[in-house]
Amino acid sequence: MEYKLLSEVSVYRKDRIGSDKVNKENYISTENMLSNRGGVENATTVASAKSFPAYKKGDILLSNIRPYFKKIWYATQEGGCSNDVLVVKAGKTVDSKFLYYVLSDNNFFNYSTVTAKGTKMPRGSQNAIMKYWVPNLDLPTQKKIADILSSYDELIKANNERIELLEQTVQELYKEWFVRFRFPGYENAKFEEGIPEGWSYVRFGKAIDIIDGDRGVNYPKQEEFYPEGDCLFLNAGNVTTKGFDFSSCAYITKEKDAILRKGKVQHGDVLLTTRGTVGNVAFYNETMTFSEMRINSGMVILRNLGVVSPEYIYTSLRHEYLQKLMTMYASGSAQPQLPIKDMKRMKIIKSDTKTMERFTEMSADIYNQISLLIMKNQTLAKQRDMLLPRLMSGKLEV
Repeated sequence: MEYKLLSEVSVYRKDRIGSDKVNKENYISTENMLSNRGGVENATTVASAKSFPAYKKGDILLSNIRPYFKKIWYATQEGGCSNDVLVVKAGKTVDSKFLYYVLSDNNFFNYSTVTAKGTKMPRGSQNAIMKYWVPNLDLPTQKKIADILSSYDELIKANNERIELLEQTVQELYKEWFVRFRFPGYENAKFEEGIPEGWSYVRFGKAIDIIDGDRGVNYPKQEEFYPEGDCLFLNAGNVTTKGFDFSSCAYITKEKDAILRKGKVQHGDVLLTTRGTVGNVAFYNETMTFSEMRINSGMVILRNLGVVSPEYIYTSLRHEYLQKLMTMYASGSAQPQLPIKDMKRMKIIKSDTKTMERFTEMSADIYNQISLLIMKNQTLAKQRDMLLPRLMSGKLEV
């Protein structure tokens, strides 16, 4: 197998685009790039500037902050990005989608992490990245490899679209019953102080046990994580704005798991990110197939105390009201943090038992469907990632 330097087959795009052509739909920053090769989502804000670094359709965008988060996107449109995003433009001798998969490989992210500069907020070295080795294959072979890997991504994309529709269904049900108060039988309900009779507001601290992870001397070091193992140790990329993402997992041994005191996840737990990225939520229901799971230092476990159901807790936290409240409570600029004491003060509405049971039954069925799709995506991503290095190295013929 022959190789070429990345600098021999591509360049960093240096074009600029005017701010009048950039909006929340085509502005890309490290904040709206998703971990673990998750692509991008719409930006919540656009930075103030006269112009931005430009990207074109077919370019490859890489987050240059903390490369171990594996934030990469194959551009499907044109737009502008922040200065912390690298835009790689493929040359004529390489297929752009093939190059995207070369740079999606764990080997590239490991290389980018090792050659990064800085400790607290490591940044990829632009010079070192351009010295990464790219397989020197003919264009027809490159396109065949890209097509094979793309077929997996298309299946994952279809599943994600299905997940999004299911999530929207539950959110609409939640808003209809607990925001607009048009729940079954609302026509005959009496209202007191703006809420149905028999309903009440309860503080998080009374309804939910908030459990922190183990941050002591036994907290796993980087060399203690493995691609396979006994206990899944969640990272920031596993709990996203869209719930769980298991496309890239790290495990610890049974022995390491045994000496950690706190942070063990149980079925029925809701997980919430509280450091760095605040407000991402995931629900670990009975359909999830991991037998052992732990949270990292950037999240907490919300365990139901029987006041409301875990399905209701999860759905409430995804609603815009609590999302805005958590953002408001978060402190710190470089590394935002949501204090547990502030979380305990947040309030959720508690309905009568019959309404809560009915909502739980309906939402649980949908969340089971979502969990099955998430686990399917994990299998597809695992198969794709096993194929990727074998196709690139020529061990598998195409």
